Amino acid sequence: MLRQAVFDRIRLSNLEQNLGLYGIHLYCNGEEAAFQFRSDDRVNLHSASKTFLSVAVGICLDERRLALSDRALSYFPEFAEDASAGSEKITLRDLLHMSSGKENFWFSVPLEQSSDWARQFWADQMKSKPGTHFYYSNACTYILGRVVEKVTGKNVRDFLVPLLFEPLKIFNPQWNRCPLGHPLCATGLQLTTGELARLGRLLLQKGSWEGKQIVSEEYVEQLQLDCIGTESGSGEPENSQGYGYQVWRCVYPGAYRLDGKYGQYSIIVPDKNAVVTVTAHNEKNCGDIIRAVFRDVVEEL
Repeated sequence: MLRQAVFDRIRLSNLEQNLGLYGIHLYCNGEEAAFQFRSDDRVNLHSASKTFLSVAVGICLDERRLALSDRALSYFPEFAEDASAGSEKITLRDLLHMSSGKENFWFSVPLEQSSDWARQFWADQMKSKPGTHFYYSNACTYILGRVVEKVTGKNVRDFLVPLLFEPLKIFNPQWNRCPLGHPLCATGLQLTTGELARLGRLLLQKGSWEGKQIVSEEYVEQLQLDCIGTESGSGEPENSQGYGYQVWRCVYPGAYRLDGKYGQYSIIVPDKNAVVTVTAHNEKNCGDIIRAVFRDVVEEL
């Protein structure tokens, strides 16, 4: 009855606020339920894709293929001569924190003008000292994906298929790629609401899935506790709570989220032992979706 009540509440909010929800999935204390506002198709997760890349980095860290203190440029010796001054100081942790110092959403030139996006990233000028200033950048995530490919010999999508996607019963996921065939990593992963929810549940369960440790508990803890300060130019409080390893902290104490454009969210709420996941298309104020989730769902658990 409680589950039906919370779904009724958020359905009403969806109508009254025109939230644009596609579907909602609730996992709480070992039980799950879902409601679809339209067909349960796979959709572009946009930046919620980034957290899947973060898990790939965590697995590589667990396997000692890399360290977060590594200088990222050391994985790209072929671009060392192209790199702008100061680029050699960027660490993998800086890339996770979106604090590379380059401060471009992608690159300083249009994507179609770059023959190799990694070369363009290193050539772009530094604007701030690495690790000191948060600047939301898809390029940081893309470069991390290229690092994973360097240390594993597989692109991120193929690396994660046996280690993450198949255990979570996410079969044949599609991930958009750059012109050279590398997964975008920052965006472009196509999943259903329920499939997205499984990564949120994995994080709630500290990296464990059906008795198997997919990524270490230590990495999952650091993923949401080791944060860089953020500021929201739009005044949106949900974007001002800090940014971890490709996840956002929420206003609600202890909660954090996978976060994609137009309202693709998987929100982990440890004190309720719950994950609330939504897919949507909202071009006005996605923060209203987050607030509706906490008001209509989390507060009723």
